[in-house]
Amino acid sequence: MVDTGFSSFDTMVDKANRLLKDVEEAFGWPKERRKQSYAALRAVLHPLRDRLPVETAVQFGAQLPTIVRGVYYDGWKPAETPVKMSNEEFLARVRSEFPYAVEGGSEKLVRTVLKTLERHVSAGEWQHLKSRVPNSFAALLP
Repeated sequence: MVDTGFSSFDTMVDKANRLLKDVEEAFGWPKERRKQSYAALRAVLHPLRDRLPVETAVQFGAQLPTIVRGVYYDGWKPAETPVKMSNEEFLARVRSEFPYAVEGGSEKLVRTVLKTLERHVSAGEWQHLKSRVPNSFAALLP
């Protein structure tokens, strides 16, 4: 556990670290690749957020650990969302935002990160998220 001297901050950091650790474990990456797990999470969160209707994006963001929520909202322009994009465009955006090579490519990266995120939000919120995207896009969601 992190010790910032303020228990609420310690809890926030621990929850964010747990999510990053879950991403690392899903890929079999060592802890030394924490920057890579952070980059993977960010590369998936931003296009996902931009693809969602504003209300859904906000409801989903509220479920994320506090520090991860900051990453999720960083640079967001709600007035410009939702951005309509095909699955191929979504995957291309993830590729452009993720500076590392990953076995299985962008689709595996997206599926793995989304599966990890699913474990960190409520089942009801995950179902709501799936119901608010086109069926073709929902196919990427676990």
